Amino acid sequence: MENQQQIIIRVADQSDTHYAKCITDEMESSAKARGTGIAKRSPEYVAAKMLEGKAVIAVTTSGQWVGFCYIEEWSHGKFAANSGLIVAPEFRKSGVAKQIKQRIFNLSREKYPDSKIFGLTTGLAVMKINSELGYEPVTYSELTDDETFWAGCKSCVNYDILMSKDRKNCMCTAMLFDPKDHYEPKETKEYFEENKKGFERLVRFKQWKLLRPFLKKDNGGGANGQKSSLFNFFVHL
Repeated sequence: MENQQQIIIRVADQSDTHYAKCITDEMESSAKARGTGIAKRSPEYVAAKMLEGKAVIAVTTSGQWVGFCYIEEWSHGKFAANSGLIVAPEFRKSGVAKQIKQRIFNLSREKYPDSKIFGLTTGLAVMKINSELGYEPVTYSELTDDETFWAGCKSCVNYDILMSKDRKNCMCTAMLFDPKDHYEPKETKEYFEENKKGFERLVRFKQWKLLRPFLKKDNGGGANGQKSSLFNFFVHL
């Protein structure tokens, strides 16, 4: 694998658009491997984000694509999302994903200083990174109600689950950074570390609770109060 020192993480621009097809192919491949996924995006969409200065890319000094993430704006700028985080297979578990997330988060804060930044994820590793940035787990009702955003979930294999819950819950965990009301990154990081096993149980619980009706069908049949329980934001199940 390439040495970490040879990886450059920067805001993507016009010179990076030729990577778009490789990036979207890996997004699709990774989603299939996980059995879930982000909204499917075309190479043209990803390239447009690069041209708008709303994407971060990681490349080696020799020009090899390493990782990528982009920004989307929702509800007329009230919300921003850091979407499409992907790392090339040979560079995973190298720490580059965390560096990309930090850079795209900083870029989002620069471009949308008053926007709430949110994300949906099924991965504990991403939850950990988000926690280190100051994100907190929230209910889906605290996210954007922009129909275009939720329409993007149609390409996910769990879309039927989302709709069966009236868009109040799904396999993903919602996390939010509110610039006007948030804990310091140190606090949210410590909270995640202290409750990591609880988050793991939470993910398994969601899998059991949300998938159970579909399995039966297939077989024929920011406040301190928010942190009091790892399950309190699933009360709308």
